[in-house]
This record gives sequence, structure tokens and C-alpha cells, in this order.
Amino acid sequence: MEQTRVLGVRVDCVDMDAALHRIESFVDEGGRHLVATVNPEFVMRAADDREFARVLESAALCLADGSGVVWAARRQGCSLAGPVTGVDLIPPLAAHCAKRGFRLFLLGAAPGVADELARRLQAQNPGLHVAAHFGSPDPSADQETLARLAAERPHVLLVAYGAPKQELWIDRMGDQLPGVAVAIGVGGAFDYLTGRVPRAPRWMRRVGMEWLFRLAQQPWRIRRMAVLPAYAVRVLRAHS
Repeated sequence: MEQTRVLGVRVDCVDMDAALHRIESFVDEGGRHLVATVNPEFVMRAADDREFARVLESAALCLADGSGVVWAARRQGCSLAGPVTGVDLIPPLAAHCAKRGFRLFLLGAAPGVADELARRLQAQNPGLHVAAHFGSPDPSADQETLARLAAERPHVLLVAYGAPKQELWIDRMGDQLPGVAVAIGVGGAFDYLTGRVPRAPRWMRRVGMEWLFRLAQQPWRIRRMAVLPAYAVRVLRAHS
């Protein structure tokens, strides 16, 4: 599988179809596989957070989540048609799970959000086995979360605790996750897919301006997005 590195963080050069194929093969293989959705904030945090960098390096698949990572990866010769975001991955992944009989579990977001998304995905994909729990990345919630997972034994686990909490939680739980072959951190995807947070128009996503729409909708993101200029400068310096 072709891959590159963006400021030291691995990015796999795969499109949506290839990502779905890889996830499907991970389930067939068994074992434990982390899928990371890498965006510029991931890259910048990994530069200063050795533990987070280690977890990303351990991932079985690192998807380019965001136009900034696609831009940087292309400068390295990585052939990417566009980003593979968590929010775009979930609907076709649910369809694949229904087709293959893979059990799906939605974990995280605010109370009730994952349950609503589970109902929507089930309505869209008859036969899909999907369960949900809002949970928490705090260790005090682990016992209840593990009990819910043990009851369902999902093949695919989507964790919406936000980065880096979701990736660190997946890594910390390790082999304790019953039946889980693939765990994916999906950030705020549940909120977008249930309509709680509107997505940018398709044309803005196509030209890589979704970040601007998100900032207008959620001004608090400016603190997180403040890393973007420094990220661009570092990429230009490192990959010029």
C-alpha cells in the first residue's frame, strides 16, 4: 500500500473505496486494527505529543482526513483524489457492514446522539446490526462501556470522543475490546450525520474550504484551527 509522511506522520494513499476494502480485510483477518483519520491538527499535535505520535504510528491505516493533509501528501507524490473523512466514511461503511453481516457499534458524542445515528443507519441499511452507547474516555466509565461491548461483540467500533482522546482510549483499551477487529476514531462525525451540526455545501468541500464553513458555524474552533498557518509553513519548509 502506497504511503507517505507528512511532518513525520504516516498517511496512506488510499481513496474511499480502497479504505473500505482495507477495513473489510481487517475484519476478515481478525485481531485488532486502529484506523486513524489524520488531519493537520493530528500532525501538529504528534510533533509535540510523543504518546499520540506513537499511537498514530501503530495504526493499521492512516486516512487523509482534510484538504490540508491531502495537499501535503500530494506534494510528496501521494496520489489522492481527495480526503477520506470520518463523516464521509460512516455511511458506506455501514452499508458494507450490513452486506457482510459485520456488527457495528457507535460509541461517544453527547447522550442520545449515537442512538439516533444508529436508528438512521439501520433504517438506511436493512439487516444492519448496530448498537450505541455515549460512554466516556474517562477510566471510570470503562466497566460499563466494556459490558455494553461484550453484549454486542461488534466487529467495527466507531469512537466519537474527539482527538486525541478517542485514539488514546482505543490504544489504552487494546485487547480488552471484546470482538472488535477495527476501531476508528471519528471525532464529531455523529453530530454531522444526525444534523446537529450542519456540513459545508458540497462545493466548499470539493474546493477544500470546509474548514472555513466549520469556523463560521463553530467560532470556538478558532483555537484549534490556529495551528493551520504554522502547519502550512512547516510543510512548505519540509517538503519544498
